[in-house]
Amino acid sequence: MTDDREASLNRDGAAVGVVAGGVAGKGVAEAIDPTAEDEYWGENYSSTPYVTRGTAYGTYRPAYRYGWESFQRHPGRSFDEVESELQRDWDEYRGVSPLNWESAKEAVRDAWHRVERAIPGDADRDGR
Repeated sequence: MTDDREASLNRDGAAVGVVAGGVAGKGVAEAIDPTAEDEYWGENYSSTPYVTRGTAYGTYRPAYRYGWESFQRHPGRSFDEVESELQRDWDEYRGVSPLNWESAKEAVRDAWHRVERAIPGDADRDGR
């Protein structure tokens, strides 16, 4: 690479930047493009089975953002390993979203796994 960052799109279209240099033995550090993720979910959220028909994207936006940001905050851990922490912190994080944890959880999980799939290998060793 000629630059420290090289933007790439994976097979699912998740936008991920790969940070180069000095990490050969420790794997690759990720930088997720929040604009691309927000655009993806804004276009695709209504086709998920957990979204109530007619619900505006703004209701789910904080849950998706929480998912992709939480993946970065918990490198090498699976969603299942951190779910109780995510649930505990959801009320503080959700802002004005009316979703309780049970209503937001699947959106958070979807965003987590979408960015996880964008990274070569199995970053959190959960078989995905």
